[in-house]
Amino acid sequence: MAYLKIHKELVTDEAAGKLVQVCPFSAITYENGLLDINAACKMCKMCVKKGPKGVITLEEDEPAAGIDKSLWKGIAVFVEHLDGNIHNVTFELLGKARKLAGVINHPVYALMIGSGIRDAAQVLLRYGADKVFVYDYPRLKDFILDTYANVFEDFINKVKPTAILVGATNIGRSLAPRVAARFRTGLTADCTKLVMRENTDLVQIRPAFGGNIMAQIVTTNSRPQFCTVRYKVFSAPEPAESTSGSIEIMDIAADRLVSRVELIKLEKKPAQVDISEAEVIVAVGRGIRSEQDMEAVKELASLLGAQVACTRPLVEAGWFDAKHQIGLSGRTVGAKLIITLGISGSVQFAAGMRGSECIIAVNSDRNAPIFDIAHYCVVGDLYKILPELIERCKEVKKHGIS
Repeated sequence: MAYLKIHKELVTDEAAGKLVQVCPFSAITYENGLLDINAACKMCKMCVKKGPKGVITLEEDEPAAGIDKSLWKGIAVFVEHLDGNIHNVTFELLGKARKLAGVINHPVYALMIGSGIRDAAQVLLRYGADKVFVYDYPRLKDFILDTYANVFEDFINKVKPTAILVGATNIGRSLAPRVAARFRTGLTADCTKLVMRENTDLVQIRPAFGGNIMAQIVTTNSRPQFCTVRYKVFSAPEPAESTSGSIEIMDIAADRLVSRVELIKLEKKPAQVDISEAEVIVAVGRGIRSEQDMEAVKELASLLGAQVACTRPLVEAGWFDAKHQIGLSGRTVGAKLIITLGISGSVQFAAGMRGSECIIAVNSDRNAPIFDIAHYCVVGDLYKILPELIERCKEVKKHGIS
């Protein structure tokens, strides 16, 4: 890994002054005779190229000891479920794992942990898993982090998959980092794209620096390679009519199932609106001038049988609960139809909805980024267009057309 090194013996007041001026991110400071580079540094290397020669140089860490990648084989998917009811993100990851495995001719594995789940594991074979590894024990009925991490660790030690895909759910986000840390390997969160190289290195792509760049992260010197992916980022494959895979029931030492945590009571939350599951969405952004104007938006959504969603600024303004937000810091959706009203289309928002089948965008700025991904673009004042949309929908309803 590259880093910037300050050669203190070459630092003078004049040299430091030039370096402070040349940094476009104000990441270089000079106080009390001490030159420093802070966390604002973006590694643009302007200080090396334009600053006084030799004061700051770009250095490379010694390469880590290589790992025998041939000992690690297979793309594994962690199966998230509730009492055997498998979360749809698992099927999406199995579909992606099948494509990645095809590049390197590796098998696809599924890891299922729980109690009384052997029958439920059968369905995973229809979605592309070559082998399902099942840890079925009464003590694994409920998710307890340290116990599940022990089981996950046992699976990796025995099977040695080269890459592991985990859903970016509450469970996945808590479990994956703990297991990755045990193997001193890399973990990339909230990936939006995955590419497999022929040498089995998994290129994990995600937005970085507020969505201004798409970072490509590769774990070259350790295995397994971990990543988490949000629900609706990939598409689930159609289940096969017949299967050829197998299910293997795994054994684990009893002491590995003992936890320091005791589950006293489990309370299920009441069902809440989940825009990730919505087939039709009307999304609003800062183009909406006041909260009172939301009545017209809600009327359109009601006519379309749609759920209302928003961008981050409207959550911060207190108009919406966070569960209605689309984007990298909100929910990822894959609706059949999404209508965006007054949304410019930042990278963060676009990453959360670009998988939708049909995107209709309304914005007064013809150069708005949302038009780059929309299938139908309407340039104009939403306060003129929205009433027309409502009237058209009413006419369609009146004539009994769905």
